[in-house]
Amino acid sequence: MAALRQCLRSSRALINNTTTLPTREITLPTFLVPAFAVPSRQRTSHFSTTSRSHSKIGAAPLSIPPEVTFRTIQPPPPASNARISRTQRGATVEIEGPLGKMSYPIPAYMSVEVNEDARTRTLSIQDAEDRQQRAMWGTTRAYLQNSILGVSEGHAAILRLVGVGYRATVESTATTKSPEYEGQKFVNLKVGYAHPIELGVPMGVKASTPQPTRILLEGVEKEVVKQFAAEIRQWRRPEPYKGKGIFVNDETIKLKAKKIK
Repeated sequence: MAALRQCLRSSRALINNTTTLPTREITLPTFLVPAFAVPSRQRTSHFSTTSRSHSKIGAAPLSIPPEVTFRTIQPPPPASNARISRTQRGATVEIEGPLGKMSYPIPAYMSVEVNEDARTRTLSIQDAEDRQQRAMWGTTRAYLQNSILGVSEGHAAILRLVGVGYRATVESTATTKSPEYEGQKFVNLKVGYAHPIELGVPMGVKASTPQPTRILLEGVEKEVVKQFAAEIRQWRRPEPYKGKGIFVNDETIKLKAKKIK
């Protein structure tokens, strides 16, 4: 018992001495302090303080060939209290060349700058900070460039039929379809189906077959030519095991290893 009492007295004395010792303030290095403890002015950092850049495609000038006529037809003046919206149509651009004539409406917030000496046209928008205007800036310029190229040189698509017995012909009549306009041609495909596949050539597109396994599509409008080529390709899309199918222009496909049972 005496030994136990002596141990209790020693522990109490040790506790009293510990509480009376002066406390020291513990400080952590700066790199160990949590991020939320750093003042906000030190944590705030901007990636870039420069303004938004203009569209490189939209600001590029359009070069007009000598045989192409580029006209801008302004719309009637709006009312004095009318408000310009994003969907409101502005001027209409008419492009005429040796292969045809095309027109394209441009938004109201877009204007065309003319330079007759250099035979160029440049598009500009009202607010370069507006996301919708910047997006349509480059899109409209690309449409106009395709129209200029279409009426001067034309657009083309070459389809290659790869497969045993695959061939195509262009016929004046069809057995499964009736013509949609006078003088319409039909592309007849033989690509492994039991029934005939006849596709009507859209208006403004010229189809020919230089070889039994080649289809040449030519036209003024790039969208119409490429869309018709995509419709033909849908009947036999290229497959990756034997490499058979209908390929458009320089299209290629990576062959896969054959499955071994």
